[in-house]
Amino acid sequence: MKRYQYYKVVAATPSVAIGNPQKNVQAMLDICARVPKDTQLIVFPELCITGYTCQDLFYEDLLLRQAQKGLQEFLEAMPDQMAVLVGLPLQIQNKLYNAAAFCFDHHVLGFQLKTYIPSYNEFYETRWFTSGKNCPVDSMDWQGRTVPVSNGLVFYDSTTQACIGAELCEDLWVTIPVSSKLALAGANILCNLSASNDTIAKDAYRHQLVINQSARTYAGYVYASAGPQESTSDLVFSGHDLICENGTVLSERNYLDTNDFIVGEIDIQNLMNDRIHFKTSMEEEINDVRTITYASQPIDTIELHRTYDAYPFVPNDSEKRIRRCQNILNIQAQGLATRLSKIHCEHVVIGISGGLDSTLALLVCERAFQLCQYDPKNIHAISMPGFGTSVRTKTNADQLIDLIHASKETITIGDAVNQHFKDIHHDPEIMDITYENSQARERTQILMDLANQYNGIVIGTGDLSELALGWCTYNGDHMSMYAVNVSVPKTLVRYIVETRALQAQKEGQNALHDVLMDICDTPVSPELLPLDASGKIAQKTEEVLGSYDLHDFFLYHLLRHHEQPEKIFDLCVKAFPTIDKKTIKNGLLTFYRRFFAQQFKRNCMPDGVKVGSICLSPRGDLRMPSDASRDLWLQQVEAIEIE
Repeated sequence: MKRYQYYKVVAATPSVAIGNPQKNVQAMLDICARVPKDTQLIVFPELCITGYTCQDLFYEDLLLRQAQKGLQEFLEAMPDQMAVLVGLPLQIQNKLYNAAAFCFDHHVLGFQLKTYIPSYNEFYETRWFTSGKNCPVDSMDWQGRTVPVSNGLVFYDSTTQACIGAELCEDLWVTIPVSSKLALAGANILCNLSASNDTIAKDAYRHQLVINQSARTYAGYVYASAGPQESTSDLVFSGHDLICENGTVLSERNYLDTNDFIVGEIDIQNLMNDRIHFKTSMEEEINDVRTITYASQPIDTIELHRTYDAYPFVPNDSEKRIRRCQNILNIQAQGLATRLSKIHCEHVVIGISGGLDSTLALLVCERAFQLCQYDPKNIHAISMPGFGTSVRTKTNADQLIDLIHASKETITIGDAVNQHFKDIHHDPEIMDITYENSQARERTQILMDLANQYNGIVIGTGDLSELALGWCTYNGDHMSMYAVNVSVPKTLVRYIVETRALQAQKEGQNALHDVLMDICDTPVSPELLPLDASGKIAQKTEEVLGSYDLHDFFLYHLLRHHEQPEKIFDLCVKAFPTIDKKTIKNGLLTFYRRFFAQQFKRNCMPDGVKVGSICLSPRGDLRMPSDASRDLWLQQVEAIEIE
């Protein structure tokens, strides 16, 4: 696929012959020959040219000279146009430094020196090495060229916009890691040349350490550690390789894996967008880091190995999904409970259709009333059957209201809507948008007026996906006094209801379980058009809008990563291999047309609690003019060629 700004990296753990640079260099070159051809950066472990566990052999002049010769041999044989980080002992004047050589296209562009030299427990590096912060020079002669030497270097590829910063092992484990400083200086791909041993539970701590550092710095992080071929006199080394991007693991291995390297594609565009968005993390100025600029040759395409979840709002793992659904329901309920408490309100009015969204909103009310210790009879659940209401949805609505012990009332809207048609001179045989919206507004009027009678508030039921597409009637179901579902996407609503059903089953509430599961199985529909001849729902939302699965995918990648339509299309094709490209393109056109055109509804949406990273609130998250032009986005979608 098109490369966009993916940067392909490798973390490698070669076989090590302790004190034999020639063999070690050959092992590294062997890996270089086997990595994917479009690899742009390889990171090898700490002191990989000599081996980390040489101990007092680091005093040997022969070994130090052979290490430099080994680096020279590596440079001569390394692949063209590939950046490689190599660890070696580096003598500068009368001191020895633990260094990472940044190699590109047969040259060393700089030596990054280790800052924090451990001397505790099993580590005693201060016996041989000096901290890079005490280096007396800022450059040295190498291959007849002046090469920067420092503990504060970053390497900027002007072609890809990758800015690479390296730290060595302990530099990550301290209170303020070296990579934090490098990130503030612009590094968006952080690398760690490490020699980390394995002890009980250390792998889990190391795993979280790398993930969290990539998240704090909004960066890619490539961690390569020495493996079990190091000396086992006292330790076994982990061979733990890890590639992360902004808190997400892209690839990982340890010494039990047979492969000696892992591959990951880091999305530089997304990282840069996050740094623009969450700019407080990048505000501190760093003046003691030097930037070395180079230019790689452009690569137009990439073989993308990383996967993209077709349902980014829904965890694949069932246990994680259940926990997330429970947390969301609790957040929604706490928001409503707090609102009711602060405004001294003990009554709510909610319209119940027997569909997913109103069901979730009713479950939120149930939980909120439990938190407030209010009588559930003060939940006034109103069923308002109209021209398209089915027996199935009406039955489910009634049963659900009874099972949670709310107050139930049925108000049929047909006569009122027909009277309204007469008032505005609308032919009811013309089932257009006026026909549909009149029903939605009649229902909202009923709910608002009942809220006045009960001295309560109307609870909104619309979800995040509907807001994104404007699939709500302005001043109809668009309006409420508190909207509990506004940041819950359609693809997740079903799972929250299902999770509540499973909880009911565990508690012996089988009737509640059954009705909730049947609601989950009901087609999504506003039920504003008459039923078909068999009495079944004729108006199915996804037949008009397209798949909510696709729309939620589009929404996530637009608002979370601000990706361009062409890239979203390519990722969607990869995520949904069974959906044809024409369907995806048409869905994307619908999404952008409606997303831009319906902003006016979002600009005056009611209050509602935020539960996830994607939210459309004009007060806290999305500030967008209602009359913004959509042409740029639509033109790019229309230009996508379908093979």
